[in-house]
Amino acid sequence: MTLSGVPDPGGPPPALPPYGPGPGLGSWPVPERRSRVPGWLVPVLVGLALVTGLVGGVLGSAVVLGTARSGVTDVLPILDDAPPLAEQGSVAAVARRVLPSTVQVRVEGGGEEGESGATGSGFAVDGKGHVITNNHVVEVAGEDGAITVVDAKGRVHRAELVGRSPVYDIAVLDVRPLKGLRPAALGSSHRMKVGDTVVAIGSPLGLRSTVTAGIISALDRPVTTGGGTGGDSSFINAVQTDAAINPGNSGGPLVDLAGRVVGVNSAIATTGNSLGGQGGNIGVGFAIPMEQVRVTANQILDTGEAQYPVIGANVDTGTSSRGAVVVKVPPGTPAADAGLQVGDRIVAVDDVRVADGVALIVAIRSHQPGQRVALTFVREGKQRTLEVELDAQVG
Repeated sequence: MTLSGVPDPGGPPPALPPYGPGPGLGSWPVPERRSRVPGWLVPVLVGLALVTGLVGGVLGSAVVLGTARSGVTDVLPILDDAPPLAEQGSVAAVARRVLPSTVQVRVEGGGEEGESGATGSGFAVDGKGHVITNNHVVEVAGEDGAITVVDAKGRVHRAELVGRSPVYDIAVLDVRPLKGLRPAALGSSHRMKVGDTVVAIGSPLGLRSTVTAGIISALDRPVTTGGGTGGDSSFINAVQTDAAINPGNSGGPLVDLAGRVVGVNSAIATTGNSLGGQGGNIGVGFAIPMEQVRVTANQILDTGEAQYPVIGANVDTGTSSRGAVVVKVPPGTPAADAGLQVGDRIVAVDDVRVADGVALIVAIRSHQPGQRVALTFVREGKQRTLEVELDAQVG
């Protein structure tokens, strides 16, 4: 085992065995796995669809979730005054600035066998040793696992989990010692335009400090994945990019040409036909917008946990283009109190059209618990509107 503070010897990445039968759509850029039988962690899409706007998925249902609670200390502000790069518009200049902030995240699984593990990416966000990564990178650690990070110079640091949000697929680590970790500047995906150049940095296939570049392919792309092997489903109002993202990139930064992080690389669409059956980059990658990352990370740093809004109704998340059909309204929930009924087809949130269940969930997530939203729906052929006050849950 490599000791903390000693450069990691590195070495070639592991072989890539097949990770699933036949063509399919959608998986996270899953962390590199280490186990008795080599392979990649593959969260199965259970009852949910990976909605990329290009293909459909499997019929399912999901509780309509939302975004963060209010009243949380703003620990991670957007840095508008980040120092200008020496070479404006240069990918090389971005790499020089952000590589010292980016780490490889290594996880050894807990439990009796203690043989499972995962590898992903992350980045430092402050001078106190806090590193952001994906929940699906660190969840294999469980209660008894071990987490380390390797910085750009190969130094290994101990890490403790501050908290994680399965719902938003975000985790925050506390890393020691601090030496060698430079905080990244945090930007805003809302200021990006389709066609803008972005840079992805991380450890794809175990290759530390890898830099790739591409463009913003789309903004506000509703994506959902996860939910397999006992895991939770995550819904993202994603930034889509054609920058190469592969297994092991999970949790790494997506950066603008000013060197500011605008998203956390988290998911890819894959045909499942490349790399010997292993799903890899086909130019369709997704990142969690930095706005959502900041809210969730601030909650975790402030309280140790994250919250999200709910209306309490379950909706069909299968393929549709005519709205989100309500399949269950438990009594005592905000949806029930507002008068929503099974069979109602929700077509808009605050006058913004939603095409399906996933789009509805993502739209709800743009609000906070305690806020009221207007839901436009169709019942018995007639369009109606009602207001729902969002409740909060931990996750």
